[in-house]
Amino acid sequence: MKKASKVFYITFALVILTVAFGVIAPEAFESATGNIRNFINTAFGWYYLLIMAILMIFVVIIIVSPYGKIRLGKDSDRPEFSTFTWISMLFSAGMGIGLVFYGASEPLSHFAVQPATAVPGTDEAFKESLQRTFYHWGIHVWTMYGMVALSLAFFQFRKGQPALISSTLKPIFGDKMNGPLGTLVDVLAVFATVFGVATSLGFGAAQINGGLAYLFGAPQTYWVQMAIIGVVTILFIISAWSGLNKGIKYLSNTNMVLAVVLLVMVLILGPTLLILNMFTENFGEYIQNLISTSFKSAPLDAENRSWLDGWTIFYWAWWISWAPFVSMFIARVSKGRTIREFLTGVVLAPTIFGSIWFATFGTTAINFQKSGIDLASFPAEQTLFAMFNEMPLGFIMSIVAILLVSTFFITSADSATFVLGMQSTRGSLLPSNQIKILWGIAQSTVAAILLSVGGLTAVQNTIIVAALPFSFVIILMVISLFKALNSEMDMIKNKK
Repeated sequence: MKKASKVFYITFALVILTVAFGVIAPEAFESATGNIRNFINTAFGWYYLLIMAILMIFVVIIIVSPYGKIRLGKDSDRPEFSTFTWISMLFSAGMGIGLVFYGASEPLSHFAVQPATAVPGTDEAFKESLQRTFYHWGIHVWTMYGMVALSLAFFQFRKGQPALISSTLKPIFGDKMNGPLGTLVDVLAVFATVFGVATSLGFGAAQINGGLAYLFGAPQTYWVQMAIIGVVTILFIISAWSGLNKGIKYLSNTNMVLAVVLLVMVLILGPTLLILNMFTENFGEYIQNLISTSFKSAPLDAENRSWLDGWTIFYWAWWISWAPFVSMFIARVSKGRTIREFLTGVVLAPTIFGSIWFATFGTTAINFQKSGIDLASFPAEQTLFAMFNEMPLGFIMSIVAILLVSTFFITSADSATFVLGMQSTRGSLLPSNQIKILWGIAQSTVAAILLSVGGLTAVQNTIIVAALPFSFVIILMVISLFKALNSEMDMIKNKK
């Protein structure tokens, strides 16, 4: 592997050591990651809330400023992909499995099991459940992805730098980014990516298994989930092998079509008028309360603080751990767009679609719960299928949902293998298939090991641990980006 960089060998070794720890001492592994997670939640919860809120403010500043006119590439460059395909690709890579896994289960949990502040089962809990879900999957997530992706795309296409996280920090550290410091930054990015994607693969395997168990009575066991991971691994390696313009592009478009079909079916066959009203009112309240919710850390409310740790802080850490992968992929497919067009599309399109999705599935599930059908008693991976069982054409929708999870599984994983390949081959836009296959196997192995040593809890613990170091890199990337944008504007003015 002549093209593999030090980043590949160092990170691969760290991944092997982490996996070995999980295999040799699973209880100690779960205990260690759990203790570190608890410490991070306690000591850095405020930090995660602050960094995500500040990134949101920075995105607004850039969109409305003269920076927005700068093109990501040469002034003559134009987008490589159509707007539909572009949105499909970033959406499939950025959220994918999570939408299906949490579509009904998260709002239902906030309503019936443990609301943030309201009394379970009340109308107030109903409204709060949707608003908090919009919050977790909406503007904050995509502004964070947008800022990291913008930095990568700007330096990659406007400045001709390699497609590496370390390249974005050169305005601050200069040539030091070509040495050990740059290697450290890229290792952090790759390590966070591997464990971030492993979490999603774990959720996907669990939900496919849950659907097969609910529909066909298949055993819901670790070994069935391993078989699912094995099959999907082969499929996403084939897709990654075919390249960006074939497998990933076509599967991303397929994802969007399947997602829209399933969404429309639930919207029509569910409580349509209630869904539309709940979306309209609660999306409006979500936007209205965005600032106050963003900074709410509940320092004097132990119960609410526990809720924030389990939901919001976990989500913010999950998204941050996904940032190197998702943002680099978004950057890779966004050449030729202006900064304003780029940020507006990245933030608004997924936020609006995701909110409609959660309003549709969440309202339908909660409506059944209120009618006396206890969907909240099902495990999260089976909630969606239990809901479909109560609806017309439920079996067909369940099959579509399993197909959707499977295709999201493949696109998330093959996008990640593509990006991991880029990051570990000195920023090559066409990483070798050998590198992509090794990373594909590594991701699936990590997901399998984490599921074996503690189920999804071990996966979630590991994600929060992996995300913290990279969050500091994000801060430096934003500072570096503003410094570079100021220089770019000065150059543009001098040309005039």
